[in-house]
Amino acid sequence: MPFLGLGLHVLIAILFAVHAVRSGQPYYWLFILFSFPLLGSIVYFVVVFLPHWRLDRGARLAVAAAGRALDPGRELREARAAFEYTPTAGNRMRLANAQLEAGQYALAAASYEASLEGLFAKDPDIRFGAARAHVAAGQLQPALAHLEILRSEYPEFRAEAVGLLRARALTSAGRQADAGAVLADLVDRFGSFETKAEYLIWAVDARETILAGALRGDLERTLQHWPRHTRELHRDLLRRLAAATATLS
Repeated sequence: MPFLGLGLHVLIAILFAVHAVRSGQPYYWLFILFSFPLLGSIVYFVVVFLPHWRLDRGARLAVAAAGRALDPGRELREARAAFEYTPTAGNRMRLANAQLEAGQYALAAASYEASLEGLFAKDPDIRFGAARAHVAAGQLQPALAHLEILRSEYPEFRAEAVGLLRARALTSAGRQADAGAVLADLVDRFGSFETKAEYLIWAVDARETILAGALRGDLERTLQHWPRHTRELHRDLLRRLAAATATLS
């Protein structure tokens, strides 16, 4: 029994260590977690994991946006410096994320690709990041290859986000019919505002006016109940949606 307890403590420490690496925490947490598995895990849970978990998506976005507004290049500078000083897989992933957020799409794609090796060769989060960077850089073939792997090997991994990115890549590649089929499936499966909005934008481009009109009415009814902060979180999507619906009679 004592060995079972010790094993559980170590397992929890490993799980927190994975969280620390993926969330870009300082590497002294790894030393603490593996040197003092039980106490280190408790401290990490209270100091890092719990506050991070309790912040909802809107709060995290607001905090991140405020940080970028005050010093837009800070995270990229710090991520680059951390990787140059300690070129670990975790620091490379942090650099890739920072490059993507900074609009350095081709560099981000290269960093993500370099991260898909060793223990992280099959990591779906890294693969999704690589797909996002490739789409943003206009590198559609590698993006679609990554998305196909995610769709076939990890069907439950962020299925809605993967589908929306795949539809975007297909549209950019000129495969309008395929993109429409993907979006129709996403609306049937998830029925979220974002899937319907992207489907409406596609329908306008494809001159599917009846479909676009039906989707527009549905979305307008939803928007009537949205508070201001929700609209702000979806500002970019709403701007694209307004541009698309402006062409409808």
